Amino acid sequence: MAYDADVIVIGAGLAGLAATAELVDAGRKVILLDQEPEQSVGGQAHWSFGGLFFVDSPEQRRMRIKDSRDLALQDWHGTAGFDREEDHWPRKWAEAYVDFASGEKRAWLHGQGVRFFPVVGWAERGGYDATGHGNSVPRFHITWGTGPGIVAPFERRVRDGVARGLVQLRFRHRVTGLARSAGSVDTVTGEILEPSAAERGVASSREATGSFELRAQAVIVTSGGIGGNHELVRANWPQRLGTPPASMLSGVPAHVDGLMLGVTEAAGGRMINRDRMWHYTEGIQNWNPIWAKHGIRILPGPSSLWFDARGKRLPVPLFPGFDTLGTLDHIMKTGYDYTWFVLDQKIIGKEFALSGSEQNPDLTGKSVRDVIGRARADVPGPVKAFMDKGADFVVEKDLSALVRGMNALTGAASDQKTVLIDEAELRREITARDREITNTFTKDLQVMAIRGARNYLGDKLIRTAAPHRILDPKAGPLIAVRLHILTRKSLGGLETDLSSRVLTEGGGVLPGVYAAGEAAGFGGGGVHGYRSLEGTFLGGCLFSGRTAGRAAARAVA
Repeated sequence: MAYDADVIVIGAGLAGLAATAELVDAGRKVILLDQEPEQSVGGQAHWSFGGLFFVDSPEQRRMRIKDSRDLALQDWHGTAGFDREEDHWPRKWAEAYVDFASGEKRAWLHGQGVRFFPVVGWAERGGYDATGHGNSVPRFHITWGTGPGIVAPFERRVRDGVARGLVQLRFRHRVTGLARSAGSVDTVTGEILEPSAAERGVASSREATGSFELRAQAVIVTSGGIGGNHELVRANWPQRLGTPPASMLSGVPAHVDGLMLGVTEAAGGRMINRDRMWHYTEGIQNWNPIWAKHGIRILPGPSSLWFDARGKRLPVPLFPGFDTLGTLDHIMKTGYDYTWFVLDQKIIGKEFALSGSEQNPDLTGKSVRDVIGRARADVPGPVKAFMDKGADFVVEKDLSALVRGMNALTGAASDQKTVLIDEAELRREITARDREITNTFTKDLQVMAIRGARNYLGDKLIRTAAPHRILDPKAGPLIAVRLHILTRKSLGGLETDLSSRVLTEGGGVLPGVYAAGEAAGFGGGGVHGYRSLEGTFLGGCLFSGRTAGRAAARAVA
């Protein structure tokens, strides 16, 4: 029986595009399958902020940031917390990825036309000791053009392959089985879904109109994770984080359903680290949703005060932007699945950024003029839209009215016995913090963190408001933001060796099958361990996709 292609790639997200592009460069014939319509090419990466993790980059050096491969690897290991037998390949992938990020990664992307915003962001700051979680220095590089800007060169390379007769794009093909006709997995079967004109991100029909069977010498699985499938998220929820949230927002479209993970596992592939996940704690309901339960993540500066559902300030070092999963762990122990930011207009104007390409039209559209306009605005337009229309925002001139609005928003105001936020207690907390601001000395570690952040030029220019009293009327109005748990990434996945070959339960190679991107835990089945340093998801798709494409190209030569 003849082959239909040299390689079949399953999933047209960033990892799948990167793998296909490498196969095209090697002259291999590829069939690229995806269950979504063509307008969704690029997958989740299209919607991203475009953050990339680089080490000792020109942008860092221009901002006087001293970074190194050794420091980055120290941070990665301190953050990942590798502690399982299954972490053998994830550890190796971590070392290889840090080498990539401190080596050819930036030049490789720059050579394809990718450019970067000059100010480097500082995500996941940690707040523990030198060997603990977090980035010791700023490493979050924003792609000029955000998510679409990072997808574009790889989509272009794939479409060049189409023009050369090397690539067939087959959308609306939903894979349901992998099988062997000889010694290797070489047969891909599934359903052909009815055509769909659904816009990018909008849920598309699952009505099948036929079936397909295709054969190739190798198969690369790049189908993503489980973040759009809340049932699967809850089923894999880690015991260490307690009971799964009763209510969650979705940071990814519904098609991120985990289907191919089960299909590959049924064919003999090994899934590891299922309980390792990356969900955000600063999710807000999108006032203009594209998919069901569509949430947007706030990328906060360090100044907002963070309170639990009962109005108790979160403990050190759970400040905005410091430790995502540490904060999630604390929240799930409170008995509630939401928290609050309390701040003022001076803080929101400088410190709130919103994740997502569509929430950053200036960066996505590569408009220098609009970027300057954002910096000059009292409140950036996309943030102001949430202040005016967002279901989770309370904006008031005084604290009494703010507290009434917070309690009304959570449905507690009708019964005084269940009012969760006590105005006197909240006022006491904010006033105590404000007293610390008036002195150059302080015992409040968040105030220390604010001042420390402003020692970095990038934060002082665009990300951290000058220290001031939140209850100062001149800084108002006051703002409270209800924050939800927002599903996003699977940190575990199909176990792979350094050639992206999928492994079996016995530790052998599943012949003919490769995996990359989130489906492979971004490499090895869990390159991030328990936590991420941020800016590493897109890069993980690129690195593992490139690795899988090159390895498969060699194997089918």
